Amino acid sequence: MRILHLSDTHIERTAGPNRHGVDATESLRLMLGELRHQRGVDAIMVTGDVADDGAVESYTIARELIGEFAAQLGVPLFFTVGNHDDRAAFGKVLGSGHLAVDGSDRATTVLSSAEGEKAAVSVVRGYRFITMDSQVPGQVYGGLSDAQLDWLNDLLRTTGERGTIVAFHHPPIAMDVDTQRAFGLRNPRSLAEVLRGSDVRAVLTGHFHLQLFGLLAAVPVWVGPAVVDRIDLTARPDTERAVRGAAASVIDIGGAAGPLFHTLHARDPRAHETVYELDEDQVLEVIETRGWVR
Repeated sequence: MRILHLSDTHIERTAGPNRHGVDATESLRLMLGELRHQRGVDAIMVTGDVADDGAVESYTIARELIGEFAAQLGVPLFFTVGNHDDRAAFGKVLGSGHLAVDGSDRATTVLSSAEGEKAAVSVVRGYRFITMDSQVPGQVYGGLSDAQLDWLNDLLRTTGERGTIVAFHHPPIAMDVDTQRAFGLRNPRSLAEVLRGSDVRAVLTGHFHLQLFGLLAAVPVWVGPAVVDRIDLTARPDTERAVRGAAASVIDIGGAAGPLFHTLHARDPRAHETVYELDEDQVLEVIETRGWVR
């Protein structure tokens, strides 16, 4: 099983540079252009913040661009909800988030949630794909509701033919970085209890705008890089710097050495240019006003 993993496209309804001077749609076009030579791909996964503004028009752009690319490869396409996304607009354009090659909804199971959470199940070549919704409305940090965790636990009581891939937006792992700890998944221990001893082969996430690997209950967790820009951890401690540079991942599940994770970078003549930079006081203010206090 080979998965192309995209995350954090942050598409906006209006063309042109965003407030930081980056044209998110052009970043996506550039990344897809670089991915055109990939072979043996079985599925494409997009782990949230599909739209920056939550507009129907933005999801339409993402569906058209990534959907056309997926159709060219002849593979299904999966989307999850991020903190920037709007569930209603997401559902209007992307349905369950599980799209067949012809664009129809291919989900075999969909979570019924009073809050409208977007979670669904599909099977590709014997692998079960479970997408979940880690959005906490109005917040930057994420969480998986008890309803979703119970639903996932029930699903995992039955093993998939070749194993399961779980995907959502907010990482359940973090480095010793204040913003990661403040804005990641707020209940990783609850998720770990559900994953422990299951057939989950990998958990795919995004949100941090950088690549990161770790384990949760012995399950591999991959934080995919962003398409729109990259957080540069060579910045001074307690500050944050974003730079230009679209990236994606290719993930091989199965095989003697699997899972394997690799980052693919777009060739951007402006790569590494600073997009924005926050000093210590600005980072602290963002964490205090928008972060999760443990």
